[in-house]
Amino acid sequence: MGRITSFADLMGMIKDKASQGKAALVSSNTKSKTVSFHLSVLRATTHDPSTPPGNRHLAVLLSAGTGSRGTAASAVESIMERLHTTGDACVALKSLIIIHHIVKHGRFILQDQLSVFPASGGRNYLKLSGFRDEKSPLMWELSSWVRWYALYLEHLLSTSRIMGFFISSTSSTIHKEEYEEMVSSLTNSDLLREIDALVGLLEEACKIPDLPFSGGKSLADKITHLVGEDYVSSINELYTRLNEFKERSNTLSFGDMIELVCALKRLESCKERLSEICHGNWKRGWIDGFWGLVLEVKGIIGNLEDNYGQIEKSIVKREKRYESARFTDRLIIGYGDAVRFSSGRFSNVDRFSFPVSGGRL
Repeated sequence: MGRITSFADLMGMIKDKASQGKAALVSSNTKSKTVSFHLSVLRATTHDPSTPPGNRHLAVLLSAGTGSRGTAASAVESIMERLHTTGDACVALKSLIIIHHIVKHGRFILQDQLSVFPASGGRNYLKLSGFRDEKSPLMWELSSWVRWYALYLEHLLSTSRIMGFFISSTSSTIHKEEYEEMVSSLTNSDLLREIDALVGLLEEACKIPDLPFSGGKSLADKITHLVGEDYVSSINELYTRLNEFKERSNTLSFGDMIELVCALKRLESCKERLSEICHGNWKRGWIDGFWGLVLEVKGIIGNLEDNYGQIEKSIVKREKRYESARFTDRLIIGYGDAVRFSSGRFSNVDRFSFPVSGGRL
C-alpha cells in the first residue's frame, strides 16, 4: 500500500480492507471458485494508485483458463462486475489491466468468455466512455486514462475479431511458414480489411494520454508497456500483409491501390507518436525495417501507376467518408460477432509463435 496523502486515500484503504475481509470470510466457509476469483480481483484492484495488479493475483485469475467454461465465465464475471460497479479511477484502470492481461496471456477458453461479454456488445462495450472520478486532481487525470484505455481495449477486441485471433496473445501454436501460407491465400479485400483494422488499432494507441502529473505513474507505465507490446505484434501482422501485397503489386486493381495507399498514409501518420510511446523498449533496427517496408510498398505502387496523382485525389475524396465508416464498422461488437474459432480459416489456430521482443523482419 502506498503512502496515505489524503482522506480519499484513507477511505480507499478502508474500503479495500473491508471488501477483502468480507470476501475472505465467505471464501473460508465455501469452496466456490467464484468466491475465490472475486477475492483475487479485489486484491488485484485496490484503490492504491502506486501499484498495478500483482503478478500473484493475475496468475490466479489466469488459472481460470485451465478449468471449465463455467470456471472461466465466473472469473470474467468477477472482473467485469468490479469494473462496472466502481467509481474509482485506480480500481477501473487495474480492472482494465487485468482484461488486457487476459487478452495477452490468457488461454483460449478464458479469452473466449471475455470476447462474448456482455451479450449486448456495441460501441460502449466496456461502458466507460462517460467515466469521471472527481475525488482529487489525480483521480480526475486518471479518469481520462480510464476512458481512453477502455476504448483502446474495445478496438483491440474488435481488431481481434476481424483477424480471427487475439492480437499480442502468447497462446501461440502456428509456425511462421504455415502462417504466411495462410495469409497468401487471402483475397485482396480480406487483406485490406485486416490492414485497416490493424492501422485503426495503432491510431487509437496514439491517443494515449500524457503521463499524469499528480501521481499514478506506475499504472501509466504498466499500461504503456502493454500497449507497446501490442504495437510490436501489430506491425508483425502488418509486415506479413504488406509483404504479400508487394508480391501481388503487378495484379492490384486501381481500387486496391487507393485503399492500400490510404491505409499506408494513415499508418505513417502514427509513426512519430508510436516511437514516443515505445522509445527505448524495443529493437530499433527491427522497427525501422518495418517502416522501410511501408515506404517501399508505397514506392512500388507509385511506380506502377503512371497517374499517381489520380490515386492521391481519390484518397482525398474518400478519407472523410471512410473515417466515420471505419469507426462504426469496427466498434460494433455483438454477441454473434465475438472472436470465434469453431469455423473459418483460423479454426485450429490461436496465434503464430513470434515473441513481441523479436520479429521476422
